[in-house]
Amino acid sequence: MNIWSFDFVWAFLLLPPLLYCLYKCKIALHPHYFPHLHFFGTLGKWGNLDWLLKALAVTLMVGALATPVMIDYADPRNRNGIDIVLSLDGSGSMNASGFSQEDPRAPRFEVVQKIASDFVMKRIEDNVGVVLFGDFAFIATPVTYEKEIIAEMIGYLNHGMAGQNTAIGEGIAMSVRALRGSKAKSKVIILLTDGENNSGAISPKEAVGMVQREHIKLYTIGIGEKGEFDSALLKQLAQDGNGKFFAAANQKELQAIYDEIDTLERSSIKSKQHTFEEHYFQWFGGGALVIMVMLMWRRRIGG
Repeated sequence: MNIWSFDFVWAFLLLPPLLYCLYKCKIALHPHYFPHLHFFGTLGKWGNLDWLLKALAVTLMVGALATPVMIDYADPRNRNGIDIVLSLDGSGSMNASGFSQEDPRAPRFEVVQKIASDFVMKRIEDNVGVVLFGDFAFIATPVTYEKEIIAEMIGYLNHGMAGQNTAIGEGIAMSVRALRGSKAKSKVIILLTDGENNSGAISPKEAVGMVQREHIKLYTIGIGEKGEFDSALLKQLAQDGNGKFFAAANQKELQAIYDEIDTLERSSIKSKQHTFEEHYFQWFGGGALVIMVMLMWRRRIGG
């Protein structure tokens, strides 16, 4: 994402008085006497053109003084956020319908895909990765700033790709592995499930211990009707992971949860803060210079 800005935007306060003076202030003229004035036409439209060119030159000079700059926020050196892993349940139960009020026949996993993709695209300044878990867990996308690729990859995922059961411990542990090597001061795992832990070689207790050792914040989301997911386990995991537990019975509630998590505090990804900018004041100044040369040339050939 490229954003235009000005380092000294207050310089534009000079523009109104300068343009007013250009319009109202009289230029001292030296008298010349000619017996036959009919040989000289009126300024007409050329006089208005001169004024417009002068006004444009003044505007460009003020613009150059304001120092226009473009910041490319797609450059990872300009990001100022956190590292996030979305750990998504891809078990067989995520094929259940009725979670969306807009489309009751849509599977839960399809609804989660859409909301998760929208969430990813909002995290402009963050690195994001995705883990899918079922009987086992795997990293669907590594932690990266390429949001379009992440959102596209989420769309390629399907429930059942990692098996039919629910290995919550594996999902957390694989998310921790995805964050290994992260230099972010703030690291977050957002785990979503609609079931109970019933598979995997790593228990949820062991996995949350890994979270604590790596100083990662763990948020847990249980979706579906009450009793479908292990709310007691998810609450405990979030508490031990210094995060928060959420429950969503439908698509609207799940969207509200992701919106709330979207307000997470940002922290610097890099150890040093840098802003890489491209300045364009020379183009504004060059344009003003060209117009001034044109005006001087017109005056010279005119008199």
